[in-house]
Amino acid sequence: MASMPNDQELGYRPCVGMMLVNMDGKVFVGQRIDNAVEAWQMPQGGIDDGEDPRTAAFRELLEETGISGEHVEIISATKEEHYYDLPPELIGKLWGGKYRGQRQIWFLARFLGKDSDVDIRTKHPEFREWRWAEPETLPELIVPFKRKLYRDILQEFRALI
Repeated sequence: MASMPNDQELGYRPCVGMMLVNMDGKVFVGQRIDNAVEAWQMPQGGIDDGEDPRTAAFRELLEETGISGEHVEIISATKEEHYYDLPPELIGKLWGGKYRGQRQIWFLARFLGKDSDVDIRTKHPEFREWRWAEPETLPELIVPFKRKLYRDILQEFRALI
């Protein structure tokens, strides 16, 4: 019988995220549909094999928010990947048990559309509701194990928002 890898042997899932900012300097957040607690996050998800991170970011944005690329202008990307670990109780339960966390490239983008261009009722919905949030409030809105990640991303993009 094959042995299960321990947490330290598991790698990090390659992902992207998009900090979408409206013309008022507020950031899009969605409340996760699969979480009983009030867990908000920005659009993010895995990079498919052979997929360019920028392409993945636009795909994830469309899949999660219904926002098409014509309503978005990329402003910047993180200089390095950002990592986070899952809490111990989630390791082995998400992403087929192959990863201990995620390594993410983040994009800062300006939303050029109208609120009516947002439609979270997508083919595979991830959010039950959405809103525009003040950037400073982002770390407090999300699950605790991602707070440092959000603080780091916010710090990197703050001058550009």
